[in-house]
Amino acid sequence: MTETTTALEPLVARLAETAPGLRVETGPGATGLYAYDASNYRVPPRAVVFPRSADDVVAVLRACRETGVPVTARGGGTSMAGNAVGPGVVVDFSRYMNRILDIDPLARTARVEAGVVLDALRSATALQGLTFGPDPSSHSRCTIGGMIGNDACGNRSVRHGRTSGHIEALEIVTADGVRAVAERTGLRAADPEDTDAVQRVAGLEAELRRLIDANLALLRTELGRIPRQVSGYQLHHLLPEHGFDMARALVGTEGSCAVVTAATVRLVATAQASTLLTLGYDDVVDAAEDVPEILRWNPTAVEGMDEAIVATMRARRGPDSVTGLPEGRAWLYVELDGDDQAAVDARAGELLDVLKAQGRMTGGRVVHSPAERRSLWRVREDGAGLAARLVDGGESWPGWEDAAVAPEDLAAYLRDFRKLLAAHGLTGVLYGHFGAGCVHVRIDFDLATDTGRAATRRFLSEAAALVVEHGGTLSGEHGDGRARGELLEVMYSHRMIRTFAAFKEIFDPEGLLNPGVIVAPAPLDADLALHTPSEVLPVETLFSFPHDEDGFAGAVRRCVGVGRCRSDAGGVMCPSYRATGEENDSTRGRARLLQEMVRGGTVQDGWRSTEVRDALDLCLSCKACSSDCPVGVDMATYKSEFLHQHYKGRVRPRSHYSLGWLPLTSKLVGYAARPLNALLRGPVGKLLARLGGVTTKRRIPAFASRRAVRRALRASRTGEPAKTLLFVDSFTRAFRPEVAGAASRVLADAGLPCTAEDDLCCGLTWVSTGQLSLARRIMARTVARLDNGDERPIVVAEPSCAAALKRDVPELLDTDAARRVAARVHTLTGALTDLAAPGWTPPELPDNVVLQTHCHEYATFKGRHPRDLLGRLGVAKVDEAEGCCGLAGNFGFEEQHYDTSMAVADLALKPRLDDIDPGAPAVVVADGFSCATQIDHLAGDRGIRALHLAELLDPAADRPGQPGENS
Repeated sequence: MTETTTALEPLVARLAETAPGLRVETGPGATGLYAYDASNYRVPPRAVVFPRSADDVVAVLRACRETGVPVTARGGGTSMAGNAVGPGVVVDFSRYMNRILDIDPLARTARVEAGVVLDALRSATALQGLTFGPDPSSHSRCTIGGMIGNDACGNRSVRHGRTSGHIEALEIVTADGVRAVAERTGLRAADPEDTDAVQRVAGLEAELRRLIDANLALLRTELGRIPRQVSGYQLHHLLPEHGFDMARALVGTEGSCAVVTAATVRLVATAQASTLLTLGYDDVVDAAEDVPEILRWNPTAVEGMDEAIVATMRARRGPDSVTGLPEGRAWLYVELDGDDQAAVDARAGELLDVLKAQGRMTGGRVVHSPAERRSLWRVREDGAGLAARLVDGGESWPGWEDAAVAPEDLAAYLRDFRKLLAAHGLTGVLYGHFGAGCVHVRIDFDLATDTGRAATRRFLSEAAALVVEHGGTLSGEHGDGRARGELLEVMYSHRMIRTFAAFKEIFDPEGLLNPGVIVAPAPLDADLALHTPSEVLPVETLFSFPHDEDGFAGAVRRCVGVGRCRSDAGGVMCPSYRATGEENDSTRGRARLLQEMVRGGTVQDGWRSTEVRDALDLCLSCKACSSDCPVGVDMATYKSEFLHQHYKGRVRPRSHYSLGWLPLTSKLVGYAARPLNALLRGPVGKLLARLGGVTTKRRIPAFASRRAVRRALRASRTGEPAKTLLFVDSFTRAFRPEVAGAASRVLADAGLPCTAEDDLCCGLTWVSTGQLSLARRIMARTVARLDNGDERPIVVAEPSCAAALKRDVPELLDTDAARRVAARVHTLTGALTDLAAPGWTPPELPDNVVLQTHCHEYATFKGRHPRDLLGRLGVAKVDEAEGCCGLAGNFGFEEQHYDTSMAVADLALKPRLDDIDPGAPAVVVADGFSCATQIDHLAGDRGIRALHLAELLDPAADRPGQPGENS
């Protein structure tokens, strides 16, 4: 193979000449991001390209061949075996080549570009009652091209099998830049008028046919033995009895033979009715024993998982995040479908009775609620991430996460596999597609030391021998990649290995396509991400990172690349990625650059790195990733720490002073609020905004006077003994003291009369701008005042300040006093949910509410959301704008972030506001000051004003019939 040290300059120059519009990135801000996928490996590329068309791909492959630079195709970057990292040029199809080109409902086919996300295809075909059958757990961000590369399967593979079974044609570019179409009956040139291409493709096919004819018996005996035999190349599809199916033969080649630019896929009808059974067991082996009987009932899915995944989900998203599971330490999900719901439910009940009679279950139930089913499926789909960082803080890794056997052999294999784990002193978290005999497991390998890596190699060699002994395969859907390529010789004969090599050589004689994968594989313990150099960034931080053994380094290592932050539906993260679509604006991208910074890899300037600073720039510090990310990445905290270190001893951006010091300046303004408000509304206000780095496209909120706060609280006093402490935060004090008064009255009405503390600060604005030394001093003062022997619950009306007291204060101060204060903190929603007097009912509420939940409340106070409280209090319809409002504290006020702020608002909040009928009674509720300010900005002169929950529930408030009358 040509050395990858070939100079990059000729390649870039050649691409500029042949594809002048092609986006090419060569700096550390790009190569650091693409050095990783979701595997254990790190291979920094020389460049990353973002094609917009097949012609761009042709130009890339021709230029790479001319300059001897390898090429790795990449979709969503969620590959767990190291399939999507490479040393040369990485081609990202997900950014631009993500168009659905055609849907034919009659033929039940769709033609899509390689970068189309599976859920996007499903959404487009749903109107025709059709879907794409294979459904990996990463369906919200994996691409069709990536599924083709790995021959992906998914949760419903017992019904729909592998991706290869749903491919009609592949549009490919060969290693020498020829466009061709791989069909069910062979290979042809994409352009029949291109004589050179026609001859080249005809020669390819002739060579392939000779190879197959010389190995008929071999292919018939070693390939296609079990349903999930993905390892190696699927050359049996080229046998005469299969019609020389070139399309299916290229599925699963992991981009090592040709680059797929588009595909024609077959669609299946969406089931009219379905139901879910959850079955509990004492052990995953007991669960596997029941699989053969379950398969007799023609299920669509039979999925298994163990207790570690469920425990981690409950710890991360709250105890109520997983409901509907029977008693047990392992579970099966069994999905049945049909044309009639009653018939499906009856069949589910019959199956449950049969399994109970078998005597292995600890319990089982039929899950009728669609919402509960969605919640349960999320636990299973987040399995890879949840298993990566468990509730006890332990880390586990892929590498042997994808073996498969025949379903009837699964229980025996699992028994022996667990004995093997025990013999090596390892622990594995088990889950997977039990109905297809495919077991995913993440294992607590020690990949950071020479001793640990040697032990891992020994284990993997023995595990490969074990699965082959059980008639199985190294890979059941993730592909071989760098993790298992070296082990193919354990599974296949030497002659088959040579046949695989010959197949690749026909397509890629110079070995430039995804080198080190399947053929001439790289050692499985080479290029491990945890094999860090001895010289790494010294990490002494102000945040304590109490949940991560290695502090900041361990915290950023939480990201294992599963890419849930790249999803555009479900949950709240990652608003900046949803707005821009750029990898460096995703939680994963930022975490990868921080990992590079810590190791001194592609990012070599440490805390002073401009690449990391720029990647963090559009992070809204919404904290949603700390809840939505399966491994609990908390990018808001990482950003605060980075900004503190980056600007230590340096002049900061102007907005860090103007907005970061807002609690102090607003307190001073409060002594002369009226004249200063008048001044700020005129030209002087715009001038001050520009000087402070604040956008002039927003109206500066009016400041409240100090007397207004005292007046609001004085009017709400009840004279009853106080059971709670109302913490009047800086935003409430400075801009909406009426909320403090309303909150005080609501608490009293709910049997929780309060006293108010209106002279303290949580330190949030200093945290979000990375001024952590100041934040600690402010927090220490606050904690000293609050930790005075008073054990009353602390209720905070502003969710972001409540979150700061709950999480930032103990993690920055790291004292018992701070932890005691944090344990007492509640949002108003939480206080009314957990502490209100039994039987309390608020005044009459509207039937419909449009709700914007603050991101910090969503992330930090799990299971205590306004949506649920409003529903319990009798609001018939809560239309929640799920996602960030876009203002996000200082972010949306900063001049350079205004456009991104509005783009984020366009994702969820603005459409909800636009749907409000001026003639219909709808009330908008937003507890966060930022959210309310953004709503006011978006509403313009439409008369829509966001109420705080306290104002909605205030027993002293008027009850208007129209939404605009509250303004």
